[in-house]
Amino acid sequence: MNIIALIDEESRFPKGTDRSLCDKLHVNHGKNENFIPRKTDNAIRFGIRHFAGHVYYDCDNFLEKNRDTFSQDLMKLLQETKSEFLRNLFINESQIGTETRKRAPTLGAQFKKSLDLLMSTLSACQPFFVRCIKPNEYKASDNFDRILVCRQLRYSGMMETISIRRKGYPIRHLFRDFVDRYRLLAPGIGPSHREGDCRAAAEKICKTALANQDFQIGKTKVFLKDAQDVFLEQAREKVMARKILILQNTIRQWIARRQFLALRESVLLIQRYSKSYRDARRFQIMSNGFTRLQTQFHTRMLTLRYSILRSRILNLQRFCRGYLARQNYKRKVNAILILQSEVRRHIAQKQMRRYRIESKMFREAEQERYEEEKRLIPTLGAKRAKEEAEKKYQERLKILQREIHEQERLEQQRAKEKRLLMERKNHPDDNDLFNTLFPSTGDERSKPIHRPPTSTTGGMQSTLGNMPESLDNVERIDKPLPLPYQDEDLKEYTFAKFASTYFQGNATPSFTRKTLKQPLLAIKSERDQLAALAIWITILRFMCDLPDIRTPNVLQKKQSVMNKIHSTLGRKFNKKDLEEAQKLNEAIDNQPALSPPDNSLSMQTNNSTSPTSTKPTSRSVKQKLVNMTLKRKSKLSTDVAMTRLKDLDLLSTSQQIKLSGMNPFLEDRPTSNLEKLHFIIGLGIHVAELRDEIYCQICKQLTSNPSSQSIARGWILLSLCVGCFAPSTKLIKYLQNFILNGPSGFPRYCYERLARTIMNGLRTQPPSWLELQATKHKEPLLLQITFMDGSSKALKADSATTARELCDLLAEKINLTDKFGFSLYIALFDKVSSLGSGMDHVMDAISQCEQYAKEQGTLEKIAPWRLFFRKEIFAPWHNPQDDPVATNLIYQQVVRGIKFGEYRCEKDDDLAMIAAQQYFIEYGQEMHVDRLRELLPHYIPDSQLVQNKATERWLQIIIHAHKRYFTNPKDSVSVLRVKEDVVNYARFKWPLLFSRFYEAYKFSGPTLPKNEVIIAVNWTGVYVIDDQEQVLLELSFPEITQILSSKSTSRQQNNSFTIVTIKNEEYTFTSNNADDIRDLIINFLEGLKRKSKYVVVIQDYEPQGQGLAIRRGDVIILEEQTRANVSGYLFGYNERTGATGEFPSECVYVLPTLSKPPQEILQIFTLQWSDDNQQKLQNEHLFSGFSVSGNNNGEFLPEQGHTLEKYAETNFRVPPKRSWSNTFARRGGLNTGGDRLWAFQKEPLRQPLLKKLQEKLELSEEACACFMNVLKYMGDYQSNIRRRATNELTDAIFDPALKHEILKDEVYCQIIKQLTDNGHQASESRGWELMWLASGCFAPSAVLLREVNLFLRSRKHQLAADCFARLQRTLKNGQRKHPPHQVEVEAIQHMTTQIYHKVYFPDDTSEAFEVDSSTRAKDFCKNVADRLKLQSSEGFSLFVKILDKVISVPEGDFFFDFVRHLTEWIKKTKQREDPPKYTYQIFFMRKLWTNAIPGKDRMADIIFHYHQELPKLIRGYHKCSIDDAVQLAACIYRVRFGENAALFENIQLKDFLPSDLVDKLPYADWRKRIMSSHAESHSLTSEDAKTKFLKILYQWPTFGSAFFEVKQTSDPTYPEQLLIAINKNGVNLIHPKSKDLLITYQFTSISNWSSGNTYFNMTVGDIVRGTRLLCESPLGYKMDDLLTSYISLMVQNMHRQSTSASSSRQ
Repeated sequence: MNIIALIDEESRFPKGTDRSLCDKLHVNHGKNENFIPRKTDNAIRFGIRHFAGHVYYDCDNFLEKNRDTFSQDLMKLLQETKSEFLRNLFINESQIGTETRKRAPTLGAQFKKSLDLLMSTLSACQPFFVRCIKPNEYKASDNFDRILVCRQLRYSGMMETISIRRKGYPIRHLFRDFVDRYRLLAPGIGPSHREGDCRAAAEKICKTALANQDFQIGKTKVFLKDAQDVFLEQAREKVMARKILILQNTIRQWIARRQFLALRESVLLIQRYSKSYRDARRFQIMSNGFTRLQTQFHTRMLTLRYSILRSRILNLQRFCRGYLARQNYKRKVNAILILQSEVRRHIAQKQMRRYRIESKMFREAEQERYEEEKRLIPTLGAKRAKEEAEKKYQERLKILQREIHEQERLEQQRAKEKRLLMERKNHPDDNDLFNTLFPSTGDERSKPIHRPPTSTTGGMQSTLGNMPESLDNVERIDKPLPLPYQDEDLKEYTFAKFASTYFQGNATPSFTRKTLKQPLLAIKSERDQLAALAIWITILRFMCDLPDIRTPNVLQKKQSVMNKIHSTLGRKFNKKDLEEAQKLNEAIDNQPALSPPDNSLSMQTNNSTSPTSTKPTSRSVKQKLVNMTLKRKSKLSTDVAMTRLKDLDLLSTSQQIKLSGMNPFLEDRPTSNLEKLHFIIGLGIHVAELRDEIYCQICKQLTSNPSSQSIARGWILLSLCVGCFAPSTKLIKYLQNFILNGPSGFPRYCYERLARTIMNGLRTQPPSWLELQATKHKEPLLLQITFMDGSSKALKADSATTARELCDLLAEKINLTDKFGFSLYIALFDKVSSLGSGMDHVMDAISQCEQYAKEQGTLEKIAPWRLFFRKEIFAPWHNPQDDPVATNLIYQQVVRGIKFGEYRCEKDDDLAMIAAQQYFIEYGQEMHVDRLRELLPHYIPDSQLVQNKATERWLQIIIHAHKRYFTNPKDSVSVLRVKEDVVNYARFKWPLLFSRFYEAYKFSGPTLPKNEVIIAVNWTGVYVIDDQEQVLLELSFPEITQILSSKSTSRQQNNSFTIVTIKNEEYTFTSNNADDIRDLIINFLEGLKRKSKYVVVIQDYEPQGQGLAIRRGDVIILEEQTRANVSGYLFGYNERTGATGEFPSECVYVLPTLSKPPQEILQIFTLQWSDDNQQKLQNEHLFSGFSVSGNNNGEFLPEQGHTLEKYAETNFRVPPKRSWSNTFARRGGLNTGGDRLWAFQKEPLRQPLLKKLQEKLELSEEACACFMNVLKYMGDYQSNIRRRATNELTDAIFDPALKHEILKDEVYCQIIKQLTDNGHQASESRGWELMWLASGCFAPSAVLLREVNLFLRSRKHQLAADCFARLQRTLKNGQRKHPPHQVEVEAIQHMTTQIYHKVYFPDDTSEAFEVDSSTRAKDFCKNVADRLKLQSSEGFSLFVKILDKVISVPEGDFFFDFVRHLTEWIKKTKQREDPPKYTYQIFFMRKLWTNAIPGKDRMADIIFHYHQELPKLIRGYHKCSIDDAVQLAACIYRVRFGENAALFENIQLKDFLPSDLVDKLPYADWRKRIMSSHAESHSLTSEDAKTKFLKILYQWPTFGSAFFEVKQTSDPTYPEQLLIAINKNGVNLIHPKSKDLLITYQFTSISNWSSGNTYFNMTVGDIVRGTRLLCESPLGYKMDDLLTSYISLMVQNMHRQSTSASSSRQ
């Protein structure tokens, strides 16, 4: 039997071993001359004498390897699979497995069959062999073993082959083949089949081409050598090249002539057709002329017939109308008589009811007096109680009398207005029609209804709610409102011209009563098209051109129209919805015409909604100042939107109207006129694309409208629209021309309203009921504003009036010079809102109040809102002496606030002092106790007077305070001085109450107790408080160094702002009012810096001659008149040294304070600016508000280089025309370079640069947002704000480009545009930073790449060359998946192009490695391995540690991409109330231990293997004997302490022994054994001890394992708590206590696995009938990653082996 047969036979025996196999081989083949026997019986090896030499074989594991075959279950599964690829992949193994049914074939059998197949293949063909010669035995480079190479050549017979080949003729050709191939080399020789004698022809060729060379002519072949064959081939190629050129010349000539003939025929054909078209066009012109002539003739005839018929009909109408008028007069006389009798009866009944009510009220007052007297008798006595009760009784009678008189006065005024209305019937004017259309019962807003004061719990609402409402002291202020300048001829801008240019389909600019099938203008969105159709129907109904719905909706809820609009706009619509809306319009057109509704019913404002009560319901919620004055978000909530969506879904199924479709924007109930106005104008406010559509629809209905009623309604609607929003630039001039040609009274009124709207901006709410009433008469609004001293003034306003305009008018009227901090407030029910003194529209707040009142069940026209003018915030430099008027107003506000509980004094003495000051201001120094007793309820809050004997107690305290301060005749105190003291007391006592409050959310920064906070800004600083008014953070102005803000690109997110403190802490908040907060804080900081005289030194300065020596942290007090020094020096006094002198301004920082700051803040400056580089960076923004040097704007001449000018001509959009009107020009002037789209500009883009983006609306918005962020980053949009150090702006710039391929070119064009002709050095530097980031992130398209390369090469900036190199690397390595990481952004902002990242190693060391934007994890690992001189980086990996997770970085991922993705994933998964700053660390460790052999790579053992395996041993994961534990402990001791044995006395066994073995022996025994083992290894060094430690562990099956403690629930035979070890052998299940290896699942047997946050599942064996292992562990993701990596490596090795095997076979 041969050797392979013996191995197979021994493999089948159950008790066969490697030694028994070796013995059988020696017995059977020991005498064979080619068999080399073993030398000793103990050795299990043998040798064979091959042709190439002797080969020795070791029998160890021969049988085990021979049995290791492919699993039959998996083979069966692969054979049954439906995938043809998998079946063909294992077709050879399946054929081998079919030889035997009972037993799988061994490796020997497979090898034998493979050899047989190889031999059969060799015998069937003529093989050619390629010999591979090994240069050395070590597979090392640059190592050539001459002896080994010669031996291989000799054994393979190459030496003999070479010598034979050199002596003979290796190249042999048959005569026929030789003649066919080389006949061109000799003249006169044809192909072989034409030549009779091929031998002679071949000989002639050889003599001609190979003259005087060695060749032989045989019987059938020509014999040549290698050099001659090469020579013949070269000569043949030269001849062939010449012949081919001749062929090409001839063929190209033929092709050119053929093309010329075809072109000539085409030209003749074109000429023939062009002449035919010209003649046909002339004939068509003549035909059209004759047709128009016929049309004119027929028109004249029809006009004549119509005139005759019209005159006859007019005569008939005149006689009919006369008859009807006489009949109508008789009916009216009878009706008037009946009406008079009914009116008189109604008046009498009404007067009777009033008498009864008055009588009842008097009886109730009498009863209250009686009860009050009984209640006060026990405390005050009978006489005193009767006096008090009588006093209050008289007060109630006065109130009743005042209410009765007020009611009578109102009734008389209404009657008077009715009489005037009847009288004006005989003298009609333009307003009569509108008064008829919109009837009202008087201007309730100009004369507020008196309401008795309601009981409140204190706060601002109590103060404002108890303000007097008397009309006696109301002063009217009539001042014209400001208007912009307009001087332009608009005659050519007619509406008909606009309609013919922009209207869709066959739409005309004339009036019609039919519904539209499509919008008038081109609208892309289906949602907006549905809204446009709904607006058209609503306009028809408002103008009485279409009847309104009669059937009310049973599902109607108390919800404003704006809420419904907002919720409907949030839905998504498709073409099906649009088709249904069009069907609805057709159904409306087909409905029978109804009689026009009665004006008195159809035009009522909101009377259709029956109010439940005109009084607001009482609330018991605690009122707080912050909650009432907070600037909140929009009142439109998502809850309301969801309710609206549910209603719409319900309506679509329960609708009773038998129509085929329904427009979701329309209401299926009758709506009032105000609701129709809110719907039309509300959509125009919310959707900018619908504004031009609304104006076009209104103008269309006002053109050639035959109904005067419809015209009146249409002009009212147009007047209200122009007061809320302006049209686009393409419609503005046409609309102005249309307005100027309107009916009498409206042109000037509407034109001025439109101009005001353009000047003050877009409204946010639809018009109010008050605006509707003012529009009827074409008059301005009169708004009554109440001061804190009780006086009121009525101001003229319109729809565009802002809070700033009203505040300026009030300040001018009352001579208020210090108007900072005074704001408008509006109060409704128990709500108080601050309008501020900015650009907020006043009528928006009034409209919101009316909508809220309607939701509460009150009609809009009687909504009890009131406007107030009061102090909101103090300036840090406020001085009461500067403005007595402001001081008086603040004083009145404070004393009223104290009375009604808005401001509370902590001490009774303070309250008594303020009461004494009030008494002094009103009555002087003389004190009368009785008078003070009567005034006490007006001075002291009611809550302080309810206690027993409280009145007497307060009298004594107030009298004492008055005597102490005001009775001294020597001290003359003025009234104004006392008011100033009260104001100063309020300013210092209640700074938080005099604040501006803003809602915000803490986005990042140091941890606060809550994230949803309120920002309070006042004169002391910035406070962060919660909803319970608890202060979470307090920052004074000296602690704030910078305030930043940025706008979000997403509509769902708010704007953000960041506060930077002197401790370099950054608090980032998001808020709707981010810009307002930033402007307010910057205003305070800059003002304080201008007025401050305190500076702190942040850089040491030693003068060379005269000057002031300063050190970091010194406080210097500036002298007056020193800031005008243009030399850059200041003059001041140094508190530390006591010296005075000059010092440079760049060495100090001006403290924003008026008083000396505390020492703690000054010490922070000393610590923070210890680094010169950091100091320079901080100085850039610390001196933004204070400059002492000359005007240095940092401008320089731009360098010349390549631009995008030529590229823009073909790829950029067409620049806009520059024929703007002066009215609509920007305040900063027109952009002179507006048509140079490729050059620098500071204005934001309204359209993208590339014309291919213009048709994509969403991408166009993204592109414009990217350019806005580019401007912000470069500092061109907000010049007073320094760029941020974070990557927020860069994310907004590059993230859209990474998501959309088309935006990459747009971003590159924007950056290059801003770098072209940029005259500001700082802006250009930041632009190059963006170019540097972009070049490392992604590359442009092939078309733009050339332009970018030319631009970078032509620039001389220091970053240009690096950007070009980065771009080439990006083209080579591919683009990134995420925007630049924060580390990259911060690096380039510090002008650092090399990024070094610290990497930590297991031996507690770390090194910094350079990381590029295009560095992948695999390259990073290789760089680390090369630096540490490791033999290979295989098996090593990078790990990112963030929070409590350690995650491996995939080899193919970009390093910065993975870190960024991981950080964002952690932020999303970690649900924390306070999201922290996610810092991370990078570790480099061994992950896969497949090729880790101790001693093979010494550096890997010292740095990695030892330190990674030591913690596993100490935790007791390995099964370790006591002897091994002693040796390992000795190695650990030697690594730590070396030869020093003196420390054995103090060692802790838990640091040297496994945790499960510490208690096995006493401490003394362990120490003795460890000392003994340590002494035996005295010659070992610390590094050798590490290697020895690893070699001991290498013998264990769990070496290099990753251990996981899990809880398994799948197999009851295993313990519930398991220890899983994953290593190169597979997945090992270990008993947690005994450490016994239960089972090992090899990687080839694992078919499936999965993991989650708390579990890990694995399937072993067949997928259908396999075993599942279910584990619970929080480290499931680690197990999944490790198992995936091991199996991936196994598959790669198998693929590599199969590839090498296939190559060796070939």
